[in-house]
Amino acid sequence: MASKLLKGLGALVALGAAGAAAFVFITAPTRQDPSHWADLGEPDLVNGRDVFFAGGCASCHAASGAEGDARLILSGGAPLKSPFGTFYAPNISSSPTAGIGSWTLAQFGDAMTRGVGRNGEHLYPSFPYGSYARMTPKDINDLYGFLKTVPASDAVAPAHELPFPFNIRLVLGGWKLLYFNDAPRVTLTARDDKLKRGQYLVEGPGHCGECHTPRDALGGFEAGKWLAGGPNPEGEGKIPNITPGSESIGSWSEGDIVGYLETGFTPEFDSVGGSMVEVQKNMAAITADDREAIAAYLKAIPAVK
Repeated sequence: MASKLLKGLGALVALGAAGAAAFVFITAPTRQDPSHWADLGEPDLVNGRDVFFAGGCASCHAASGAEGDARLILSGGAPLKSPFGTFYAPNISSSPTAGIGSWTLAQFGDAMTRGVGRNGEHLYPSFPYGSYARMTPKDINDLYGFLKTVPASDAVAPAHELPFPFNIRLVLGGWKLLYFNDAPRVTLTARDDKLKRGQYLVEGPGHCGECHTPRDALGGFEAGKWLAGGPNPEGEGKIPNITPGSESIGSWSEGDIVGYLETGFTPEFDSVGGSMVEVQKNMAAITADDREAIAAYLKAIPAVK
């Protein structure tokens, strides 16, 4: 009897070990093929600057409340509180030691579009690579070229403060298996150039869904609720619904949305507040055409009440 029990336990242990090995293999970090980043040429720094502001890089990586050129000092360190613990934005300045100045384009691009760190580790999705995965190689190349022109900072951000098991990066492979992809968030019936551009900006570099889409218990987006708003993941207030079904901006015209993104004033002459203040600063810095494209997309997506 004891012999059979030991054999049974041994079989269970072996099965568990095989399952764990299979999980690690299936969910291992995967990089882009090197050809993805080849032959992109010299970066277009003007476009790189536009991508920088469309992507909201300064909102997390510059000092809180920074204005003007100080928004280009990307020392990191800002805390991002979540139900899983507190994440700290890293230094992404041009420093070759504390920042990303010595990274290759492929290392930077794989972090942006695959959530894979310089040393081959899974990155936490507090860094919105789930959205950046939709960015083109050209925009990644131009953005990295621009980032190499910003001031170097030697500041070192604190380590993430995460309880077990969230401090085990291996579990992120399972999260990616469940939620990570680069497919369009919604299917649009009309697909003119302006809408295509708006979809790219909102779903990709703009990463609007990272705040405006509600999440399930594991931190993935809830199906069918794209941009429908929900509880603030940092614990204070709510993030608004920005679909055409919203009780607030649902009645706004495209021009109203454009004006809000450019000036920070609503059609009712209220002003932008909360975490949207930093976002609006970024939106004011992109091109007028891109603001119009974002507005067109937000009026074209499915309404969620």
